[in-house]
Amino acid sequence: MSTETPTKVTAPKAPNTPEGEASRGDRTVSVVSHIVLSIWTVIVVLPLVWVFLSSWKTTSEIFQSPLSLPENWSFDNYVNAWTDSNIGQYMLNSVIVVTASLVIVMVLGSAAAYSLARYPFPGSSIVYYLILAGLTFPVFLAIVPLFFVLKNTGLLNTLPGLIATYVAFAFPFTVFFLFPFFRALPQEIAEAAELDGAGEWRTFFQVMLPMARPGIVAISIFNFLGLWNQFLLPVALNTNEDNYVLSQGMARFASQAGYAVDFGQLFAAVVITIAPVLAVYIISQRQLQGSLSQGTMK
Repeated sequence: MSTETPTKVTAPKAPNTPEGEASRGDRTVSVVSHIVLSIWTVIVVLPLVWVFLSSWKTTSEIFQSPLSLPENWSFDNYVNAWTDSNIGQYMLNSVIVVTASLVIVMVLGSAAAYSLARYPFPGSSIVYYLILAGLTFPVFLAIVPLFFVLKNTGLLNTLPGLIATYVAFAFPFTVFFLFPFFRALPQEIAEAAELDGAGEWRTFFQVMLPMARPGIVAISIFNFLGLWNQFLLPVALNTNEDNYVLSQGMARFASQAGYAVDFGQLFAAVVITIAPVLAVYIISQRQLQGSLSQGTMK
């Protein structure tokens, strides 16, 4: 008596199953998105690389061979840009204004967002939406009122006046961004801190604020980038050359030269200007991505 091992016959999978269609759709979306991101990367990176290479060239070399490598890698353009254009003083003013504005707006914005999210009171929704209304107000419409306000208070053409203006314009977005983070925090932790004898301020600074770290890190980076690149407000409200910030100094440096501009020196000044922003982004890139992902998970 012979025994035969039965062969297992599997039915062929239908080529047009929903799973197969979904996988093909995912691959198509992935390929298209990678192509679009690659094109966008080239569009963004190539001008930066060209500016960096041009900052090492002379003006004649830039016009003769704009896409070639520099013949001599010399720091003369950077040294001249730093000394001749007074860019060091402009950068120091920018660091002072942006750092002070960022610290003040983060303290005030986080406190306001925390109080509105955790301690509702009659009319708190109205206060919240009034703060958000500041996001819809165009900056250029506020230039004239701000000019007279700063003039009457003696803060026109001063760094403190510019700091106060930066804080006022960054405050609504900071509250808007941090409000959902504080609202999503568990109330039980605040109650446990209260039972342990912590007061309101200690609970906020030592318990609740560290728990909202993802939002704090993200909005700090966004505010830094926005304040560092601000141009309209300092041009309209700060005409004292000693108090120029970096964006004003660059505009003055380019306009004074006229048609006889030293493009190598100008590109070197541009590299010096964008270097702090790139450094901040590179250092905080992973923290920003982790902060946004943690905030989404919450």
